[in-house]
Amino acid sequence: MYSTTFATALGEFALVWTDRGIKRVFLPGGEAAEVEQRLAKLGAAPSVPDRAIAAILDQIEDYAEGQQIDFSAIALDLDGVPDFHRRCYDILLTIGWGATSTYGDIARQLGDVGLSRAVGQAMGANPIPLIIPCHRVLAAGGRAGGFSAPGGTSAKRTMLALEGVSMGAAPGQMQFAF
Repeated sequence: MYSTTFATALGEFALVWTDRGIKRVFLPGGEAAEVEQRLAKLGAAPSVPDRAIAAILDQIEDYAEGQQIDFSAIALDLDGVPDFHRRCYDILLTIGWGATSTYGDIARQLGDVGLSRAVGQAMGANPIPLIIPCHRVLAAGGRAGGFSAPGGTSAKRTMLALEGVSMGAAPGQMQFAF
């Protein structure tokens, strides 16, 4: 496992990858020493990104500057991630820039609206936020719901605002910022 940290307009990100794909993304907001400890605990060795990983870093930097980026084609290493979570993440990867869904909608797509809390737990355990866009999942009524990244729902609101989403708007709709 390899890692790097890099600066963006949103702050310092950390990326972890294997030969199979992206394994972890740490969103901005954590203290540098804490991020280093988390990377070391994973066994991720600091590394210079190859061209493919450097291209992903560029995409994340572009996203942080407000450019519309589609991360859905990026290879992911979800080894060790529970099947239910993977099914949730597969749905998330279909939610594009500026669009949102709800925990309940995803649960319905999985076959049972009663799975809404389990969907929320899968979002909270997402090892690859931003690339697997859990920030695009809202609570009923367009409320923020939770967000386990540093900064909590404030970070979620920042990411959604960058995409032109106004909190409180009906899920699935975006507010154009022009």
